[in-house]
Amino acid sequence: MATIEPNIHGAGAEARARYSLEMGRTLSSTTHPPESQTEAAKEQARSYYMDAFAAAKTEGLDDLSIDALHMMAMVDSAPADQLRWGLAALGVLESSSQPAAKKWEGSLRNNVGYALHLLGRYEEALSQFKLALCARELAGNPRTIRIAHWMIGWTYRALGRIDEALEIQLRLEKEWEEAGEPDPYVFEELEHLFRMQNDDERADFYAAKNRHLSK
Repeated sequence: MATIEPNIHGAGAEARARYSLEMGRTLSSTTHPPESQTEAAKEQARSYYMDAFAAAKTEGLDDLSIDALHMMAMVDSAPADQLRWGLAALGVLESSSQPAAKKWEGSLRNNVGYALHLLGRYEEALSQFKLALCARELAGNPRTIRIAHWMIGWTYRALGRIDEALEIQLRLEKEWEEAGEPDPYVFEELEHLFRMQNDDERADFYAAKNRHLSK
């Protein structure tokens, strides 16, 4: 990156946007441990992501604009900020006709739903998770489809819709097992759900499965 920097200011908008995105990612992303996220690191990352957004916007590069806005939620990680940036990215997507931008829908709907869930706005979260599922089904990746179903089941639990949540998580348990990837998050949800039904025997069963998987 250091060898590119002297030449980047004279480059085209796409190159500048991609450079700024990658520089931002070296400072703040999902792979960074919390202790690395100092105010100085976040401020520098914020500057890079905003530069990326500005460069992409000048040329109508909607997918890169979305990428920059979605990365801002890594810098401003409070749920209300995550929601703000997620909605901004969704706004770009919804006004775009570019296929590369449209491919972001599943991820963005999931992120917005997650922020809403953290804010306790469960019905709104559920709506976004269902839209995310539709997008995932169109893309056709079985793994991300299962994750989208899990998010819906997780939100049903928050809404007290226990039977619907159980139906989803028990089905996902089988699907992940058949795929050879037993999922600890499913076991964790099943433990919570059976505890809510006062079925401690089954709750303990899934707690043990989760412990075994984490060894």
